[in-house]
Amino acid sequence: MLEAQPTVVSLSNAAAAKLAELTKDETSPDIGLRVYVYSGGCSGYRYGMMLEDQPTGDDSVLHANGVRVYIDQNSIPLIQGSEIDYVDTLMGAGFTVNNPNAVSGCGCGSSFRTADDGGAPKGCSH
Repeated sequence: MLEAQPTVVSLSNAAAAKLAELTKDETSPDIGLRVYVYSGGCSGYRYGMMLEDQPTGDDSVLHANGVRVYIDQNSIPLIQGSEIDYVDTLMGAGFTVNNPNAVSGCGCGSSFRTADDGGAPKGCSH
């Protein structure tokens, strides 16, 4: 397992605070945020995030703003330099990804396309 550079993904203060709140009762010392990219969505790729007890052998592990972040090797080039934020508005609350690699997105706000687009557009679904 390789230690990734901190510049792969950063977390805003709001995202780090929300993750600390979500994990405060977890017993695993290796609890972290898994961030990944997969094919789908109307622009080609979609983001995924979930809490994980520990990394897998394919993961890069980094510490961003006091939080462990696990990213698989295939997702790193697609989200390199991104910032994960947590927003709470009248329209809803949730984590968002500010990705400098995304050259376009779609109206649903959960999918994106890169300049080297390897994904194929699909119908927009939430």
